[in-house]
Amino acid sequence: MAYAADYLGHDTPKLGFGLMRLPKLDDGSIDIPQVSQMVDIFLDAGLTYFDTAFVYDDGASEEAARKALVERHPRDSYTITTKANAWLGNPTAEQVKDQLRISMERMGIDYLDYYLLHAVQDNNQQVYDDYGLWDWIRAQKEAGIIRRWGFSFHAGPQRLESLLAKYPDIDFIQLQVNYADMDDPSVQARANMEVAAKYGVPFTVMEPVKGGTLANPPRAVREVFDEAGGGLSYAGWAIRYAASMPGVLTVLSGMSNIAQVQDNVSYMRDFKPLTAEEQAVVARAQEALANVDQIKCTDCHYCTGGCPMNIPIPDFFKAMNRKLIFEDEVDAKRRYHRTAKNAGVGAGDCIQCGQCEAACPQGLPIISYLERIDAELA
Repeated sequence: MAYAADYLGHDTPKLGFGLMRLPKLDDGSIDIPQVSQMVDIFLDAGLTYFDTAFVYDDGASEEAARKALVERHPRDSYTITTKANAWLGNPTAEQVKDQLRISMERMGIDYLDYYLLHAVQDNNQQVYDDYGLWDWIRAQKEAGIIRRWGFSFHAGPQRLESLLAKYPDIDFIQLQVNYADMDDPSVQARANMEVAAKYGVPFTVMEPVKGGTLANPPRAVREVFDEAGGGLSYAGWAIRYAASMPGVLTVLSGMSNIAQVQDNVSYMRDFKPLTAEEQAVVARAQEALANVDQIKCTDCHYCTGGCPMNIPIPDFFKAMNRKLIFEDEVDAKRRYHRTAKNAGVGAGDCIQCGQCEAACPQGLPIISYLERIDAELA
């Protein structure tokens, strides 16, 4: 794996553009003019790594990549990653394999710099195995359709070790790493990084700001960073922390507007790892965060795709966190009722089928959270 580490580590800037939470217009479509400006700012800063997936925004993310990036910039001025998903919507093996063709057509490209099997975890690895996708993705690399391959991962170190031992030719992986999840039992970021290091496999970081949660953390955490000073945004602390980890290729930030791009670029254009003093600040913030009650949702929406009641679960969780994190019950109820009215369904309409919990990469007890939200906010 030395070759993969050298190639990726030396050629990949430490900030990647995650195309998962792009700005939307009033009609729900992606705001391509704004995304184009965001892409330009990112590239002008010397940053080049873009990340999307077949399932993001039902394909609209990949199409936005074509319109805002591919059609406007030379192909050798950026690198792009997408992912094949074998479990969301229960596709057949052939449908999963055809996602590569569809993704490339959506983006208007004839090769991919990086390609991932998407969100491998305890309850879906068997599908990737049964469909023969490990050998299939290797064959795409051998054919020159993709340059590097790997998988994004949402499980524990034992499963990760079994995969890296079984597939030693993996070029890289993608792990969830942020200062809130280092030792969280549902994420085990630290333990997973240790396994990656053991096998010499470099990794990209997803969720460095935990779905935006760490861009506006609880008051106790904000106070720690405010006391430290230095002018760094709360998101900046989170992203620089993740980027300072050994073995990191790039940190993916799911930027949603021009201001977020400008903020990220300001401290990642010329990235410098956290100093020992700054690491101590983050350690104090971690301690403060550990004492705050909250729903640790990253807003990935994997839970909503198969919900038979079409419950907007992450939006209800956001409303509840206004009460838990910011102690604002009035705003929490206002957000909940507005969301429930727009969706035509409330937290109490959950039929407890469990598909959401099976799909959640964080392993959240979604059903019990919905019961609590129904009791406290409805």
